[in-house]
Amino acid sequence: MQSRDIFRNLSPLDHRYWASNQAVFDQLADYLSEDAVVRYCARAEMALVKAHLHSRQLAAAITPAVLDAVVDQLDVAAVYREEETTRHNIRALVNVLQKLLPSEIAPLVHLGATSVDILDTAQAARLRDVTARVVLPLLASLLEELCRLAEAEADTPQVGRTHGQHAVPITFGFAMAEYVARLGKCLPELAARAADLRGKLAGATGSYNALSMSYADPEAVETLYLSNLGLRPSEHSTQLVEPEHQLRLLQEMNTAFGVIANLADDLRNLQRSEIDEVREGFAAGQVGSSTMPQKRNPWNCEHVKSLWKAFAPRVLTFYMDQISEHQRDLTNSASQRFVADYVAGFCAAINRMLSVLRSLGVNRQRMLTNLASGGGSVLAEPAYILLAESGLAEAHEIIRTITLLAEKEKLSFGDALARHPEAEAAVFAQLRGLGYADPADFFRNPHLYNGRAAAKARALVARYRPVANRFKA
Repeated sequence: MQSRDIFRNLSPLDHRYWASNQAVFDQLADYLSEDAVVRYCARAEMALVKAHLHSRQLAAAITPAVLDAVVDQLDVAAVYREEETTRHNIRALVNVLQKLLPSEIAPLVHLGATSVDILDTAQAARLRDVTARVVLPLLASLLEELCRLAEAEADTPQVGRTHGQHAVPITFGFAMAEYVARLGKCLPELAARAADLRGKLAGATGSYNALSMSYADPEAVETLYLSNLGLRPSEHSTQLVEPEHQLRLLQEMNTAFGVIANLADDLRNLQRSEIDEVREGFAAGQVGSSTMPQKRNPWNCEHVKSLWKAFAPRVLTFYMDQISEHQRDLTNSASQRFVADYVAGFCAAINRMLSVLRSLGVNRQRMLTNLASGGGSVLAEPAYILLAESGLAEAHEIIRTITLLAEKEKLSFGDALARHPEAEAAVFAQLRGLGYADPADFFRNPHLYNGRAAAKARALVARYRPVANRFKA
């Protein structure tokens, strides 16, 4: 076929994102390219020939290795040329394959099958393989980096944030452990969904009409055919495999995609000038703005979120492909082809986020500065809890008025608390009971009030690092 300059390609996946993800996209090409589509269909056809030979006790007529070699020898361009005549992609493939086989074997190609017996089965095998061999190892690398970061920063104090406001202190490792836990659950789910993809050999309406002309037990032949590809039969087929198997896999990919986009958004916001707690790696010759030389934009994190915005809405198409009239219509024929784009876009986002984490700079001093910037107001919570523990029902209101005083008169929270001697005495008594020899020191060191943040971060790393190791390439 005619080669094409990548800069004349129409999809950004085939020029801009290919250029920045060459190693990953070269892996994906083995499963998602048009060459892969045709070869996986050819593998399905050869799996069917093997099933016929075995069922007819003719397995010795040709070795499996010879049939497998036919797939390797196949000229995909020749299939396309044949399609110009047949106007049918599977019939074109069958015609080309038959010419590559001995004349006594050629009639068995596609015998008893309808096109979707090949197409849906090949699609299941492709998605299973690309998930196991590319998507999961890539996600495992990302999870491993998150574990590294969460562990390294488990004790790094950081102010917690809710609704964009300072909340109680946490640690940066604890903040990253959120994504360890969320992403860590996605990997085994994806593996399970990929392993449950199904194929079929049930014919034009799913009722085995054609195969029944040759075999008394067509379902046994179907099982044999699919076992040659490492698949199981759809429990009920029309002309199509039950669509929910693929849908659930793509749903789980989108769940993981959302987790990664959320991580990108959090890291992007932490790079704001007024926050400045982390920074993406910045190459020596890199430019942040065409007119403002000082800019260091968080463009990689923005890129990840932008990819999510582009591809997450395609889930609607996946749901729409769940519906087909009666035994089958062709309304999924175009949309199914774009599943490959979705997987590629998802992998591009994983790969970019991986590069962010590997070069992420953590500004620990800035985290401490931001935590202290509220004058200890983040310790209003423990003050309220301790005051309530002393027996005051109005403890919350007392502490609230103290925070208002601190804000109005620009006092530290500890100094504002001292303006309310009874409340301070009750709070200090509780602190002494907890082992604090100098209760006033507690309010001068808000970073020490972080609960189980560090321990939780380490526990989650310990739980999910083995998950990353299980799915690494």
